[in-house]
Amino acid sequence: MIPLESITVFFVASVALALAPGPDNIYVLTQSAIQGRAAGLFVTLGLCTGLLFHTAAVVLGVAALFAASAVAFNVLKYIGAAYLLYLAWQAFRAGASDLLENRDKAIPSHHLYARGVIMNITNPKVAIFFRAFLPQFADPARGSLSLQLVLFGAIFIVAALLVFGMIAWFAGYLGERLGQSRRAQIILNRIAGTVFAGLALRLVTAQR
Repeated sequence: MIPLESITVFFVASVALALAPGPDNIYVLTQSAIQGRAAGLFVTLGLCTGLLFHTAAVVLGVAALFAASAVAFNVLKYIGAAYLLYLAWQAFRAGASDLLENRDKAIPSHHLYARGVIMNITNPKVAIFFRAFLPQFADPARGSLSLQLVLFGAIFIVAALLVFGMIAWFAGYLGERLGQSRRAQIILNRIAGTVFAGLALRLVTAQR
C-alpha cells in the first residue's frame, strides 16, 4: 500500500513539472490560442496517451535502452525534431483567415490527437525523465514494483491532464479575444512557428 503522503508529494511534483515550459504545454497553448479550446484539449489527450507509452516503457525496462544507447536516443531525438520543424513550417505558411469561422475545419480533431501522441512519444527526454522520476517513489517493500510504477504513471497523467486542460482553456479564451483580428492571427502563427523551430533546435542539441 502506497502511503497517502507519497502520493500527495508525487502529485504536487507532477503538477509542477507539467507547468514547467516544454514542447508539450507550449504546443497546447499555441494550438488552443489559434484554433480554440477544443483543439487544445484534443492535443492534451494525445500527449497524455503518449505518457501511457512512456509509463509502459518504464515498467518493461525499455526506457533504459534510450538512457544507455546513444544511437537509440539520437534516432528518436531527430525524429522528434523533424516533426517539430514540420509543425513550424505549417505554422509559418498558415494564412490570415478568420479564427472563429475556421477553427472547426482547420485541423480535424483526430489529427490534433495524433500530433499530441507523436510529439510525446518522439521526445526521448520524456522517456529518460520517466525512467528517472517514477522509480524514486516506488518501494519494493510495498509490493509489486510494476504495479506501483503504473499507479504513479497514472497519477502523473492525471496531473498533466489538469494542467494542460487549464492551459487549453485560458489560451482558448485569449484566442477568442484575438480571433477577430487577421493581424493577430498572423502574429500567433508566426510565434507558434518560431517556438516550434526553437524547440526543434533545443531537442537536436539535447544530451542524454
